[in-house]
Amino acid sequence: MLDDRSKLLLKSLVERYIADGQPVGSRTLSKSPGLELSPATIRNVMSDLEELGLIVSPHTSAGRVPTARGYRLFVDTMLTVHPQQFAAHSLAPDQPQKVISNAAHLLSSLSQFVGVVIAPRRTSAFRHMEFLRLSEKRVLVIIVSPEGDVQNRVIYTEVDYSPSQLVEAANFLNSHYVGLDIEQVRERLKNEVEILRSEIAGLMDAAVTVNSEAMTETQDEVVISGERNLLKVTDFSSDMGNLRRAFALFEQKAQIMRLLDIAGQAEGVRIFIGGESQVVPFEDLSIVSAPYEVDGKLVGTLGVIGPTRMPYDRMIQIVDITAKLVSNALSHHK
Repeated sequence: MLDDRSKLLLKSLVERYIADGQPVGSRTLSKSPGLELSPATIRNVMSDLEELGLIVSPHTSAGRVPTARGYRLFVDTMLTVHPQQFAAHSLAPDQPQKVISNAAHLLSSLSQFVGVVIAPRRTSAFRHMEFLRLSEKRVLVIIVSPEGDVQNRVIYTEVDYSPSQLVEAANFLNSHYVGLDIEQVRERLKNEVEILRSEIAGLMDAAVTVNSEAMTETQDEVVISGERNLLKVTDFSSDMGNLRRAFALFEQKAQIMRLLDIAGQAEGVRIFIGGESQVVPFEDLSIVSAPYEVDGKLVGTLGVIGPTRMPYDRMIQIVDITAKLVSNALSHHK
């Protein structure tokens, strides 16, 4: 455990490094308000902090910078979030996709980093389904979601279905299962399979499976705004390798979804610091995230991605405010 003096020094060092972006030396820290220690004492404490893996000395400087572990201790135990004044912002109730897009832009413009939003998970229910015979044992499944989205999937069947059989199967699904979740349909099909002709039941089971896959593919859409803001961040603009790794992350949206999915498993704002674990495998990136709701139910996650040297207190407030705006806009959209 750190004593109060060590905690105060680490807090001052992290705050100064976040503000200036330069390694912090003992002489600079000796001038910090409230840190009434001699440069020699500060050097001794910094040496202890370095042994604990909380700070490190870059090769090109006698000063120190926080490590991922140091940032984590600062964020968890020393960060003070002072209410800040933000210009009045709002997200008008609208189509979910537009709300999500506007939210990503708002996060980016307020933070001057990258705004990321995972769109609300769509229901796996369907409004209408049709089957169209393409060739022997090849069937096109046309799925219309409750929101009006159309998905087309080709399935390969074990038997060759006639057009009349395909119509019969579609009519049965549309008559009995419209509006139900796919898993509910699957369970009811199991119970009712005895009353159906076996070959038609097989077709409908295949359709349910492909419908589930189609909805899974489209439900987690990531909207990203402000990638170019990282060009303004010294940590990245001075190191093209870092910048390339950051942009590679945005191109691999599936990885961002996994990161935000982890964040969405808990309420409130969460902070992931790069390099401290495999959750964020990029040492120079951190994520501040929060889930958002629709009618009281958690449906998605949003956040800000930026350098580990970010003003966490400000990012926490930006993310928290935006999550509330998105929740309100989506809950009031009719």
